[in-house]
Amino acid sequence: MGRGRIEHKKIENKVNRQVTFSKRRTGLFKKATELSVLCDAQIAIIVFSGDRPDKLYEFASPGQRIGKILERYQSMVAPPPGGLHREAQSAYHEVQKLQAKCEALQRTQRNLLGEDLEPLSIKELHALEKQIEVSLAQTRLRKTQVVNERMESLRKQERHLGEINKKLKMKKMEIEAEGEAYHALWNTYNASASAGTNFPLQPTHPNLMECEMAEPVLEMGYPQNHYVREEGTTSRANNVVDELNFIQGWHC
Repeated sequence: MGRGRIEHKKIENKVNRQVTFSKRRTGLFKKATELSVLCDAQIAIIVFSGDRPDKLYEFASPGQRIGKILERYQSMVAPPPGGLHREAQSAYHEVQKLQAKCEALQRTQRNLLGEDLEPLSIKELHALEKQIEVSLAQTRLRKTQVVNERMESLRKQERHLGEINKKLKMKKMEIEAEGEAYHALWNTYNASASAGTNFPLQPTHPNLMECEMAEPVLEMGYPQNHYVREEGTTSRANNVVDELNFIQGWHC
């Protein structure tokens, strides 16, 4: 049957406790020496006895000093002495500077608005007046620049609209000239038709081939029987028929 688990608890007997402490401490130092030699490890052990608090027992790897090992330990796990304090002090001073700067800006803003002027001295009031004058001059200069830029933009728009208006007027004049030429040609044709002569109408503008003039032509021409009754000749009636046929062929 296997050995049962031993319960570890404080040894009440002082003599037995001191004997056990001495044996276990010696065994611990022996094991630490073996580990240091076999594995080339740096080991430091500090032991205080519960019965003798003023008694210190320490161990260091062979060829090493316990103080050196502890310094290495502190450099790896503990922050530098005073490091956190210096960082906290630096952050605190930075916050104070920012707060002072913010308060100064707020105070200057109130002064520029004409508020909290009572604590200011004559020198400070004079400096504030100079600052306001400089700000006012810069504001006026910027306003003038904006107005000039806006006026220049409006002038460009005016010139552009003027060019468009000029082109439209020229186009209107061309259309009116074409209309007058057309009416003159049409009046000439009517005059020749009234005189009973053939007038070879030849369109001079491409748009004349696409106009719709069926009803005006038929209304303004003379019927065939009118010429027959008036003159009583076959040749004159044939001429009128030819003219009407010519108009109908030209109409689209």
